[in-house]
Parts: sequence; C-alpha cells; structure tokens
Amino acid sequence: MADQELAPNELSTKTGMDFRLAGLLCYVLGWISGLIFYVIEKDNKFVRFHAMQSILLSVGWFVIYIGIFIITSIAGAVPYLGFIFNVIMGLVNLVIGLGAFVLWIFMMVKAYNGEKYKLPLIGDMAEKNA
Repeated sequence: MADQELAPNELSTKTGMDFRLAGLLCYVLGWISGLIFYVIEKDNKFVRFHAMQSILLSVGWFVIYIGIFIITSIAGAVPYLGFIFNVIMGLVNLVIGLGAFVLWIFMMVKAYNGEKYKLPLIGDMAEKNA
C-alpha cells in the first residue's frame, strides 16, 4: 500500500516536525520511539500508524528471539547433538537478525518517503489502532 492520499491534518504533527520525519523516527528505537509518538500524536493518522506498526514489529521480533532462545537452551542440553543444534540455531539467529535489520531500514525509508506501507500480519492491526 504505497502513496495513499494524505488528509491535511496528516501533514502537521504535534511536535512541529515533518510528518515523514516523525514516521521515520517511530522506528528508530523500536517500541520505545513508537510508543512515544503514539502517545504524542493524537491527530496524525500517518504517524500513529507507523508508531503502532513499530511497536507491533518490535514485540514480534522479541517473541521470535525468545522462542529461539528457549529452543536453543532446551536442545543445547542434549549431549553431542546439542552442539550441532546450537550452531545451526546460531546461523538461523544470524539470518533472522540480518533480515530484521534490513526490514527496520526498509520501514524507515518507506515512512520517510511518505508511504503507509503495511506489513503482513501486523499492518492491518496497526492501521486499525492508528
């Protein structure tokens, strides 16, 4: 979903900064900056959308990393196979981390370009709560 028409109230923010910059900043510190902008921006749907999507994305990453940690901890206790499994899960963790980093940059670029890009699964929830 790119380049939707913005209402006039979406061009201004409570902070006085450009709406695109505010959208980008929602992602900078993950859920922390997302929460700050979600609380501050009551009228700007564009910024609130990106703030909520940043919060949901951060929570999703956290859940995935906790799941990997639990699985790795349990499987790591198995003699011999645990070492091999830990190496494999380390590589999986690296791939997920790189993917998360690329997605984080991608979302900041989309927000700065003024696009209301909805991620699968969480985009609709973010739009509904914006």
